[in-house]
Amino acid sequence: MGDFYDTLETRSPDERETALFAALPEQVAHAKANAPYFAARLAEVDPPTVRDRAALAALPVTRKSDLIELQRNAPPFGGLLAVPVGSLARVFASPGPIHDPEEHGIDPWRTARALYASGLRKGDLVQNCFAYHLTPAGSMFETGAHAIGCAVIPAGTGNTELQAQVAAALRPRGYVGTPDFLKLILEKADDLALDASSLAVGHVTGGPYLPDARAFYESRGVEVYQSYGTADLGIVAYETPARGGLVVNEGVIVEIVRPGTGDPVPDGEVGEVVVTTFNRAYPLVRFATGDLSAVLAGSSPCGRTNTRLKGWLGRADQTTKVKGMFVHPGQVAEVVRRHPEIVRARLVVGRADANDTMTLRCEAPGVGEAGGDGLAAAVRDSLAAVTKLKGVVEFVAPGALPNDGKVIDDART
Repeated sequence: MGDFYDTLETRSPDERETALFAALPEQVAHAKANAPYFAARLAEVDPPTVRDRAALAALPVTRKSDLIELQRNAPPFGGLLAVPVGSLARVFASPGPIHDPEEHGIDPWRTARALYASGLRKGDLVQNCFAYHLTPAGSMFETGAHAIGCAVIPAGTGNTELQAQVAAALRPRGYVGTPDFLKLILEKADDLALDASSLAVGHVTGGPYLPDARAFYESRGVEVYQSYGTADLGIVAYETPARGGLVVNEGVIVEIVRPGTGDPVPDGEVGEVVVTTFNRAYPLVRFATGDLSAVLAGSSPCGRTNTRLKGWLGRADQTTKVKGMFVHPGQVAEVVRRHPEIVRARLVVGRADANDTMTLRCEAPGVGEAGGDGLAAAVRDSLAAVTKLKGVVEFVAPGALPNDGKVIDDART
């Protein structure tokens, strides 16, 4: 199809809307009949009547922020799974912890369109630097690359020296991973006098693709595009060569709603991203991601006709991503719980040298700013154990933290 993955991407908006809402009643019925959670959640819903956006907007939302408790009370999937666990292809445990199922089939996470729009083609070799251990991102993008016809190096995360050596030896054309990690690989290749110039196409997600990273890749002649998705939903929207927002993926219905409600907002207004998928194993109906975005007017100049989103505009709640990993307010509370000396704490997420940073600022009466008796080191170890990320610990005077209820402060640009 040349510039497009298939003809679905260029059909008229009316044709797409008709097809999606013709299929939606059966998906709602499937969820209600086979997933215990939705049987209760949609008990008063008559599936054949859910045939347009107004009817969809009348259904209750299911919040990502509730999944931890739902899955704890009804393991492993909180009653949202609509098939036997043993029929799944893979089962993952993402940070939280949140369990994520993968169904069998070609491109189950709908990543192929995003990779194709980035410029990857059949026969390309791709260095996949997403984690393959427990979390779904590695499998998510490997299955999409295979659907296109690419070969994949299952590189995983970390070990930049080995990553640079692999890139120089195997000459992959494509990279997939977090926005910052490709920069580290290329810089390590420079340090080692290795030729990593074969890496010409990149696809990134798992964290903000910020201007400093974009400028670096442009200076190296690497075409890098981004996408937006979640471990529950797969890819929701993706960047195209037009560089004009993110085009909504085929096979999902996206709504932008007022945060804390299920009420759709007018196009252009910032609100929470709510997604309905047609995944048969995990039929998420009106899944509230906790992410903020807005609809851009018009269609993409690239020729794809689906709705465009402005991209990730922040969190409707305080959960955020640091180096591709979700950090939840509950995790900050767990760190505080482990150290009774701390009465209040705020995790500040920042940016330095094109990398994400974390600083846990703590109020601990009677403890100096240095964190006497090894407390700072102990808290730092707890922060790493709970979040799986390294951070800095600072102690501030009692009353120094703002009294605004904020636990995580994302101070990145």
